[in-house]
Amino acid sequence: MLKSLGENPDRDGLQQTPVRVAELYSELFSGLKEDPAEFLETTFDENHHEPVIVANISFFSICEHHLLPFLGYVHVGYNPNGRVVGASKLARVIDTLSRRPQIQERLTTQIVDTIVGNLCTKAALVFVSAEHMCMTLRGVRKPGSHIVTVAQRGSEDVLRTLKETMSLASLKGFK
Repeated sequence: MLKSLGENPDRDGLQQTPVRVAELYSELFSGLKEDPAEFLETTFDENHHEPVIVANISFFSICEHHLLPFLGYVHVGYNPNGRVVGASKLARVIDTLSRRPQIQERLTTQIVDTIVGNLCTKAALVFVSAEHMCMTLRGVRKPGSHIVTVAQRGSEDVLRTLKETMSLASLKGFK
């Protein structure tokens, strides 16, 4: 890459750049080596059946089309079937799935499917709002614009209550 830009990779400041970039990408894509379902194995029987919302979970990912970051917030709501999971475990699911070459639409779907598939919830709703650097730094150059994606699973009546509860929460990324 350095050579294609017309740079001298043997120049003093660039000699270790290939190693640093390899380490960077290993860290950015560490989610490829993790199973997000593992974070949802431990649950607690609390006999809780009402909505649980974890809002404003910050995240970043790398767009697989341009290898540029997109970053924003994920909001997760679910209706447990009596058993709940630690809130930090939902954040770990998001971190694992976002640390892969991604597109936001797939990420949103993967998060909701991981929650529903492993927590046996009555319903789950995931809302993602993110700014994409491929729109900010290149192309149309529109900083501050956000892509919003939503994925939901469950019966319509339970989802309605979940949506109402989420709308009451103070969520970043809503404009």
